[in-house]
Amino acid sequence: MRPDPIGCLAAAGAFSPDERAAVYRAIETRRDVRDEFLPDPLPDELIARLLGAAHRAPSVGFMQPWNFVLVRQEETRERVWKAFERANEEAALMFSGEAQTKYRSLKLEGIRKAPLSICVTCDRTRGGAVVLGRTHNSQMDVYSTVCAVQNLWLAARAEGIGVGWVSIFHEREIKAILGIPEHIEIVAWLCLGFVDRLYQQPELAVKGWRQRLPLEDLVFEEGWGIQG
Repeated sequence: MRPDPIGCLAAAGAFSPDERAAVYRAIETRRDVRDEFLPDPLPDELIARLLGAAHRAPSVGFMQPWNFVLVRQEETRERVWKAFERANEEAALMFSGEAQTKYRSLKLEGIRKAPLSICVTCDRTRGGAVVLGRTHNSQMDVYSTVCAVQNLWLAARAEGIGVGWVSIFHEREIKAILGIPEHIEIVAWLCLGFVDRLYQQPELAVKGWRQRLPLEDLVFEEGWGIQG
């Protein structure tokens, strides 16, 4: 083992086969949940574990730009659902013919059914005017916040909690409902709740919207479009 001059490094290595299998299982069976939520409230200690997992996400420049707004009250969730409904009707009209019919048949949120919603935000000012690692890509703080969402999602899967990501709304409406400052960017509205069933494949694949692309078509070697 290489010497650790500052005493801050710890031994690293592969997980045990069972631990490794559990990580891959969480990844492979994670689903975007819309309608399978159970009404039982989530215990505070479980929510704390999920938020802890999210907060341990990597962030460029260690700026940790995220905040998490927990929404449990039915009245608030109803107002958000109405904002979704307005935007969803606009979205439906962007499709035509058979695609619009199929779009309207899909359930795309669980705002009223899930007992908890979490609005995940990004404070793009948190690291100051110049952020290590964001100097040449201004979106890195948003990407970091998405890592926090994924951490929470995988931890939720391990806990038997379903998560649904809602993105169909006008940000200004959600900011007004929650009192979010203008300079804060909303990254995700997440619906959370216990589930006892999940789709074996992504719901949009099951319902014929799109199918998973073959991985081999997406991997290039040493340059764009060059396949091994």
